[in-house]
Order: sequence, then C-alpha cells, then structure tokens
Amino acid sequence: MGEKKTNALSKSMKLIYVYAMATGAIFTFMCYWDGIFMSYTGPGTFLAFALMTLAVLPTAFVYAEFSTMLPSTGSCLVFNTVSINKHAGFWSAWLIMCAWIAVPAAGVLGIIEWLNHQFGLGLIGGKAVIVGSLVLCFWCVLSLYKNVVAGKVQSFMLMAGIAGILICSLLFLFSGHWSIANFADFFTSSNEKQWGGNFATGIAWVVGCSFMITPYFGFETVPAMVEEGDFPIKDQKKAILGSVITCGAIYTIFYFCLAGAMPWAELTNGGDCHPFITFEALQYCFGDKIAWFVLIMGIVGVVFPIGTSVLGFWYSGVRMIYAMGRQNFLPKQFSYTNKYNQPTLPNILILVVSIGFIAMQSITAFFDLMAFACALCYVITSISSLVLLKKHPEWERPYKCATGLKIASLIIMAIIAFFCTIGIGKATWLGFAGYMGVGLILWLYMILIKWKHEKVWMKTPDGDKEY
Repeated sequence: MGEKKTNALSKSMKLIYVYAMATGAIFTFMCYWDGIFMSYTGPGTFLAFALMTLAVLPTAFVYAEFSTMLPSTGSCLVFNTVSINKHAGFWSAWLIMCAWIAVPAAGVLGIIEWLNHQFGLGLIGGKAVIVGSLVLCFWCVLSLYKNVVAGKVQSFMLMAGIAGILICSLLFLFSGHWSIANFADFFTSSNEKQWGGNFATGIAWVVGCSFMITPYFGFETVPAMVEEGDFPIKDQKKAILGSVITCGAIYTIFYFCLAGAMPWAELTNGGDCHPFITFEALQYCFGDKIAWFVLIMGIVGVVFPIGTSVLGFWYSGVRMIYAMGRQNFLPKQFSYTNKYNQPTLPNILILVVSIGFIAMQSITAFFDLMAFACALCYVITSISSLVLLKKHPEWERPYKCATGLKIASLIIMAIIAFFCTIGIGKATWLGFAGYMGVGLILWLYMILIKWKHEKVWMKTPDGDKEY
C-alpha cells in the first residue's frame, strides 16, 4: 500500500530523549502563563495542578497501551481510525492539531513579550513579526536536522528549566515573606466575574481548574515519535507516565511556593491574567538584590520552557502531518523526508502557519481553546480504547491499561470538556468555529474526491488494513 511510496523515519531516538521531548512539551510556559494560572485558580493553584495530574493519568495510561499496541506515527489518528473509523481518526487528529499548531506562535509571542518586559526593546507590530519569524525559522531548521540533535537541545533546556524553577521555589519558601495567610480566599478565581451569587466561587474555580489541562497536553508526543525510538516498545510507558508525573510534581511545588510569597490580589492585580508575576514576586521578596537572578529566571523560566514546549509540539505536529500524508489523509508529498530522515513539507507547513499566527498577534484566546480541543480529543481516544478492547481482545498489548482506568479517562475528560465550555468566551468560540470550518472543508474534500479513489490504511497487529 502507500508505505512503499514514502520515506521512513530513522530509529535514532533514545528513551531519555523521547522522555525529554514529552516532558519538555508538557513543561509549560511556567513564568509566562503564571498570571493566567494564578488568576484562574487563585491561591489554590497548586491544588488545581495536583488534581489535574491525577485527572490526566488515566488518559496517559490509555495512551501508554495504545502506543505499544499500535506503534505507528500519528497517535490519535492511528488509534481512533483503527478502533472506530477514519472519520474519528481525522477529527481527533484535527482537534489535537488545533492545540499543537497554536503552541509555536504562542511561544514566540511569549519570548518577545519577555524581551520587551526585561529589556524594554519595544518589539511590537512589524518588529515583533520579523523577530518572531526568525525564531520560528530557527526551530524549523532544528526540526529538519538530525532528531538526536533536537533531543539533546531539548534535554539541556528541560533540565536547566527544572533546576531554575526548583531554586526559585526554595527562594520563595525561605524568603521571610512566605506565609500561610496568603492562602486566604483559597478558591478565588477571576472567572467569578461571569456569575453572581454565593455559588459563583466554587463553579468559577472548577472551571479554572478544568482549563489547567492545557499545561498537561503533550504526553501524546511520545506515540508521535514511536517509529524513531531505538528502545523496546514496552518502555514507551515510562516516557508517557514519567512526563506527566514529573511536570505535575514541579507545577504543584512551584505554585505552592509562589502563592505563599505574596497576597493573591497584589500578585495577580485582582486576577487580570497578566504575565511574569513570578518576577514581580521576586522583586517583592528581595528587591533589587537579586536582579541578576530575575534575568536568569527569565531565561530558564520563560525562554527554556517555551523552547522545550515549542520543539516538542513542533515535532509532534510534523509527525502527525507526515502520518496523514503517508496514510492518505493528505497528499503523499507530505510523507517525503530529507537526507536526515525528517519530513520536509510538514515542517514548512507548520512554519508558514505559525508565521501567520504571529502576524495576527492574537493568541490569548488559544489558551482556553487548547484545553477544550485536547479534552475532546481525549474523550474520543478513551472511547476508542473501550471499543478496541471489545473488537480485538486478542491483540497483544505490551502494556495493559485496566478497563476501569479507561472508563475513568472517558468520564474525567468529558467533565473537563463540559466545564471548559462554561468558561470559554465568544472570541474563543469564533476561533474554534473557524478552525473546525477549515477541517470540515478538508474532510468533505476527502470524502467526495480523494477517498473515492484511494483508501486510508493503517498498520495493525493483523497487518496493514484499509479503512
């Protein structure tokens, strides 16, 4: 079938690099989106992260089983096509790509905003587009080169970022300003403004907590790189589960220390979601004595986490598009690779789309959109895991996820998606409608034209099959 017409990816990724890519993708914009996190879930942000870690783990277990049973680049595209049909595969891939594609542009805007904040460079308008485009070109070139190089870069930035965040946490904790009194109004949330009455606070905090799924999507980058791993397939679960647990622990520790360093209303300006509140808290606790450390934290708390996250999602997006080209969801040219065995057209497509987002300079609504799109994708994948268990119980599963965890994943992700709909604003809904509209056009083109002549195919334990 189509596989003979495409180039293969090289098996050169060690387990530590895959773990680093996944953990780096999840290791979110720690000191850039800090204002959003603390505004949405108040002094209880650390609890929101702890709860979300537990909430995401069942879905991570589902992906761990799928990725070892169906080890083919494309993750949810593959899982849901084989389990349900090609339509479920297409739409789940389109949903997760909604989140993935937004990350590079959002990350570049974060770096530019930090440069303006730290150095007063005034990179706005056309200047921001030019600088952002150059940064995106660098990521594109890195992605087109040997993936082992990208893995090493990812590993270095990840470890430096984690070390900086943990040191900063200790500084807050022993600053002399940290106080349990700063946890008053524990469940305060900026989302309260959307409702009135005494019931508002609890609902608003739960809505804010639901949006905390955004810092967790990224463990699905492990299945995206499954064909490039040089380690036993069963070890994939270590990268998937390890990435979720590592980041969840760091989020919980850091935001516990940050919340206690300063009163919430002062720290977040009443919950206005402005960025870089970590740096403001450092200034509050230590004044100008550690201005040098604030600069370092800008690098390891903003630039490095954004760098690791963007690179992880860039890699995942490229491989999703590659799989769609190889398996006849897109023209086969998207599955061609260069001399380094890296997909060429998918890298260029993501670069062009990302530059387009930079030119728009309107990414804020995508934070909420990422959460909603990911939760919906995880709902579909959770359903698929139950369907495939019934359809093919005989298939070998190097890692087995308990049926109870699959059901828990479905229920939890459905609840998160529901509460996200409560908190999503008009601008985000319009953006989502536009994105899904493009997907609808592409989907109809495939149904009416392309799929009439060529079938979608997938690798399965029973061999290659058409769908």
